[in-house]
Amino acid sequence: MDVLKIATAGSVDDGKSTLIGRLLFDTKSITKDRLEAVEAGSRRKGLDFTDLSLLTDGLIAEREQGITIDVAHIYFATPSRKYIIADSPGHVEYTRNMITGASHSEAFIVLIDARKGVIEQTRRHLFIARLLRIRTVFVCINKMDLAGFSETVFEGIRADVKRLAETIGLESTLEFVPAVAKDGDNIALASERMSWYTGKTLLQHLEELPVQKNQDLLPARFPVQYVIRPHSDEHHDFRGYAGKLESGCLRKGQEVMALPSGRTAVIRALYAAAQEVDEVSAGQSITLELDADLDISRGNMIVTTDAACNGSASLQATLAWMDDKKLTPGSAYLLQHGIHTVKAKISAIENRVNIDTLENEEGVSSFGLNDIGRVHLKTARPLFADTFAQNPHNGAFILVDEFSNNTVAAGFIETL
Repeated sequence: MDVLKIATAGSVDDGKSTLIGRLLFDTKSITKDRLEAVEAGSRRKGLDFTDLSLLTDGLIAEREQGITIDVAHIYFATPSRKYIIADSPGHVEYTRNMITGASHSEAFIVLIDARKGVIEQTRRHLFIARLLRIRTVFVCINKMDLAGFSETVFEGIRADVKRLAETIGLESTLEFVPAVAKDGDNIALASERMSWYTGKTLLQHLEELPVQKNQDLLPARFPVQYVIRPHSDEHHDFRGYAGKLESGCLRKGQEVMALPSGRTAVIRALYAAAQEVDEVSAGQSITLELDADLDISRGNMIVTTDAACNGSASLQATLAWMDDKKLTPGSAYLLQHGIHTVKAKISAIENRVNIDTLENEEGVSSFGLNDIGRVHLKTARPLFADTFAQNPHNGAFILVDEFSNNTVAAGFIETL
């Protein structure tokens, strides 16, 4: 069964937690005792309706404040597919959480309050969707009941979002749904109160969205996590390289190259789930055996000789800064690319995005918490990567403070 990964974003009180709770309720993904607990919690709050947001705001601080402050992964299923929702906080001080939640998603649900329309956070959410190259964005215009179920309001917000998407260069497919998450209008069932809307419900959109399969079409990138040497009588000469195939396919008998050495060999055998197979595809955890003994260790990468990637110690990347301590040129960090770690230095800051105007600010001297912009980095050793546009599975990295061990930035490679 297909699994669709979705990220959500919305500003405070846009109804994101309620929308997710409604999806869980309408797909019958809530146990009886959990629903009874939510009903009891709603009564304690003095509400005359079941507050479905209580299903997702799991932390005590979230329940008390009525906001989402941490990323949670929520699972539900329909007869046709399974879903994983990364429920990310949408307000500005948690931009880093939202990037984390959306980084592995194929679709993005952005909520907009029908009374407020496009606000600063909407610009930030759509900019992050562009940054992460998310292929489909569902713009859910919520609380239509508080806007009189007005088609004019809906069309006005849709036009504003389309203009914004064009301005920032968002290439995602945009789908718009007018909704009342609290009552379930156009979430799983069509709304009788908005008969002017003849499009699909949000759940219908999700059910019909094709799950992305193009990882197999990308160049093969296999970072080695572990070298297997049993040293047993039965497997005396066995040397296997284990890890997760991040992208592409590998086949028995295929010629491959080990990086950084550049030496080549042929795949003698492939194993998946302890079974020998002829071919493996992206996302599988595998072990491969070569017909030659090469100097390969953890953090090295195996690629096919017809789609090798060149190493570079200089790169340009877009950074999303996630630390309270400012980023300045000359700062040094550990750059973690997959399982490979190398020391890196910020050689220059090229620009910073002004989220209010969506313009690049030149000549900035530092990044603060939640800033996004382009930087130049130098690494102590060559990095064998692709640009994020070419291969997202091999074109992203994180920066780690060597002393505190904090993750301080997420990076997306622009050029090598």
